[in-house]
Amino acid sequence: TGFIRQTLQAGKCDVVMGYAQGDELVLNTNHYYTSTHVIVTRADDELAEVDHLGDPRLQGRRIGVVAGSPPATHVARLGMMKDARPYDLMVDRRVENPAGDMLRDLEAGEIDAALLWGPIGGPLAQGNPALHVTPLLKEAGPPRLVFRITMGVRAGEDVWKRELNSQIRRDQTQIDAILREAGVPILDDFGKGLKPAG
Repeated sequence: TGFIRQTLQAGKCDVVMGYAQGDELVLNTNHYYTSTHVIVTRADDELAEVDHLGDPRLQGRRIGVVAGSPPATHVARLGMMKDARPYDLMVDRRVENPAGDMLRDLEAGEIDAALLWGPIGGPLAQGNPALHVTPLLKEAGPPRLVFRITMGVRAGEDVWKRELNSQIRRDQTQIDAILREAGVPILDDFGKGLKPAG
């Protein structure tokens, strides 16, 4: 895809927001939030009580999942791929919106549940009383569904990285509040539960 090569490394920007910790293409700042994938269901469906993908109530149900995503691997391992509806991962998001399409299909009854990255699914479903969002925190085995999110800077720009780390530390409470208000599920640093407000 060449995103980092064509933007950060080409000097067209100085920081990339929302970068998963540990990727070697960039120099990561400290993480400014931790989040997970979510299951989105219709609020009036029994699936609104589901909090892990191994729940037997998901068997035989039509599950929307982004192809190639970590939840897709779990769905396949649990033998549910035959009933799943895949949505494209690699698209031109200027003209396509697989997450939005998935939620529209959920509301229309074409699928029974949607598996999305929390920082995408949470904000899209926020304010829609017909939808229920549950963070997935109980999945066993790889791949992980929880990620620490950083800012990425160019390799060797340690001073810039330290400046951003200082800003993150100073403004963490405000960052958390902005993300919460947007509907992003924010987890504790270990990804075991929702981070308490304040």
